[in-house]
Amino acid sequence: MKIKNSSLGFFRKISLTLAGLLMVVGFSYVFITANLAEKYVQEKNQALNASIAEHIITEVKPFINGELSESATQDIMHHMMAINPSIEVYILNPQGKILSYVAPYKKVKMDSVNLAPVRQFIHSDERKYIVGDDPRNPGVQKVFSAAPILENDKTLGYVYVVLASEEYDSVSAYMWNSYILRLGGRAIFITLFVALVLGLLIIWLITRNINRITRTVKRFQNGEMSARIPVKSEGGINDLALAFNEMADTIVGNIENLKSMENLRRELVGNVSHDLRTPLAVIHGYIETLMIKRKTLSEDEREKYLKIILESTEKLRKLVDELFELSKLESKQVSPKKEPFFIQELINDISQKFQLLARQKNIEITTSKHQANTLVFADVGLIERVLQNLIDNALKFTPKGGRIQVEVDQDDQYVEIKVSDSGPGIPKDQIPFIFDRYHIGDKRISLDNNNTGLGLAIVKKILEIHNATIHLSSKVNYGTTFSFQLPQYQTAQS
Repeated sequence: MKIKNSSLGFFRKISLTLAGLLMVVGFSYVFITANLAEKYVQEKNQALNASIAEHIITEVKPFINGELSESATQDIMHHMMAINPSIEVYILNPQGKILSYVAPYKKVKMDSVNLAPVRQFIHSDERKYIVGDDPRNPGVQKVFSAAPILENDKTLGYVYVVLASEEYDSVSAYMWNSYILRLGGRAIFITLFVALVLGLLIIWLITRNINRITRTVKRFQNGEMSARIPVKSEGGINDLALAFNEMADTIVGNIENLKSMENLRRELVGNVSHDLRTPLAVIHGYIETLMIKRKTLSEDEREKYLKIILESTEKLRKLVDELFELSKLESKQVSPKKEPFFIQELINDISQKFQLLARQKNIEITTSKHQANTLVFADVGLIERVLQNLIDNALKFTPKGGRIQVEVDQDDQYVEIKVSDSGPGIPKDQIPFIFDRYHIGDKRISLDNNNTGLGLAIVKKILEIHNATIHLSSKVNYGTTFSFQLPQYQTAQS
C-alpha cells in the first residue's frame, strides 16, 4: 500500500509540474506573439506610410520666405487628419522644437522631439523599423514618418508625423485585449488541454514502468530472491530494469556461493573429524600399547606395531591432502593453466610409474600405440592427476592376474582417453553415485586398504573446470571403463 501511495504522489508531482510548465509556456507564447504581432503591424504601418511626410510638404509650403505660415499649414494638416485620423502632424524647427502641430484635444506635453531617430529615418535607404518620441506621451516611442523642409538647399525644419496616435492606441489596446480573450479562452485553452492530456498519458506510461520496477525491488528486498522485472526490449527505462535483473542475479549468485562455501566448510570439518578419527585411533592405540607393553613386547611385535603406525600416518597424510584438494576444486579456487602437450607421452609416463605396483599385484597395464602423438590443450598437471587417480582406482579393484588398458582415440576436434579394467564391475544402481565423495553404498570390494574414497570425486571436479565430462560404462564381472575428452590444440586455438 505504501508503494501505491508513493507512486501516486510521484505521478501527481510530475503532473502538476507539467501543468505549471505548460501554463507558463502558453502564456509566454501568447504574450510574445501578441507583442511581435503589434510590432509587425507598426512596422507595416510605417512602411506603408513612410512617404506621408513628403506628401504633406508637397501639398503645402509650411514656410514662406523663411517664416512659418500658420493658416496654410493648419488647413492642409487638418485636411490630412480628416483623411487619416490616426496620424498626428508636427512642424519642427532644425533643432527639433515643435513650432506647430495638429493633434486631437491639443494634448501635447513635449516642447521638442529628439532628432536622432528623425535623421536616421530620413537618411535610411531601406525603410527599417524606427521609433521616435510621442509628444503627447513623454517616454513612449512610436513609429513615425518624417521629411525635411528645404528652401534653397537650406533645412528650415521638419515635418514629423506620428503614425499611431493616442486614439489609435486605445483601439489597438482593445483589439489586443480582445485577442488575448479569444486566444486564451479558446485556442490556447484547447492547445494546453490537449498537451496536458498527452503529457499525462506519457507520464502515466513512464511511471507505470517505474511502479512495476519499484514493486519488484520491494519484493526482492523482502526476501523474494526470484523476483525479476519482465523486459521485452532494450532502451529507456528498460535499461534500468535490465540493470536490476543483472544485479539481482549477481546477488543471488553470490549468496549461493556463500552458502556453498559454508556447506563446504561444514562438510570439510565433518569429514575431517569423521575420517581422521579412525587412523588417529589406530595410531593412538598402538602407541599406547607400545608404552604399556614396552618391556614384554618382542622385537618383531614392536616392529609390526611401528609399521602399522607408519601406514596409518601415511593414510592420514594422504586423506588430508585429498580433502583439501577436493575442497579447493569445489570452491573454484583452482583455475586450469592450459597449454599444449602430447597426451600419449603423458599416458606412457604415468603408466610406467604404476608398473612396479602392478607387477607386485600381477596386473598387466597396457597403453595403445597411437599412430600420431596428438597435442591436446589443457592443464598438464591436473590431467596428470586425473590419469593417476583413474589408474590407481583401477589397480584397487582389479584382482591378481587382471588387466588394465589405457587407450587414446582421436576425431577431428577431440581426443578421447579411456581407462579400462577387468575388475568386478559396478552394479547399475551404484553408477549414478560413484563420483560422490565417500560413497559408502559402493558394493565393490577394494583390494587396497589405503583407499580414501575421494579419487573419483577429484577426477570429476578437475574435468568440470576443463568443461569436460567423465563417462562411465560398467558390467558386473566384466570390468569398468572410464572415459573423457580433451580438445585438440588446433581446435582449441581456432
